[in-house]
Amino acid sequence: MRRAARDQRVRESTPRTSISPIKALRFLWVDDRNAAWLDRVVRRRGWPGISLVGTEAAHAAWLLAQHADRRRQAQRRLLGALLKAVERGDADPKDLAYLEDRVRVNAGRPQRYGTQYGMTAAGFGPQPIEEPDGVDDRRAELGLPSMAEYDAELRRHLDN
Repeated sequence: MRRAARDQRVRESTPRTSISPIKALRFLWVDDRNAAWLDRVVRRRGWPGISLVGTEAAHAAWLLAQHADRRRQAQRRLLGALLKAVERGDADPKDLAYLEDRVRVNAGRPQRYGTQYGMTAAGFGPQPIEEPDGVDDRRAELGLPSMAEYDAELRRHLDN
């Protein structure tokens, strides 16, 4: 929980419009340390699921995995461990959707659930989506809102 809190503090203390080189290094330092720590935990004990650590801490573990972008091999291992936990009913499928999309986008592949946004040729929006006509069905299966609802909420949040 402390690691997730530190992750969020460093992000919340940074203006959305610009990031200084010092802040960027702080992000990298926090994310790299958290990713290495979580990777060690998962290799030794498996995914810290809801039954072991509770809902809040299991979600915090997902947050650390989500931000492990510079440790892509570890991030893929964490995705596999989270998938097994979801299959056992010991982790939130929504977390799996976000991490799967993140790993896919990092690998240059289209995402499945439309959770990852960034700059595209058309401006700010979702990164490429595999079979976009089915994305709302895939999102609904996991309890995620439609792409239109998600897009509107994300843009409202970014405008604040």
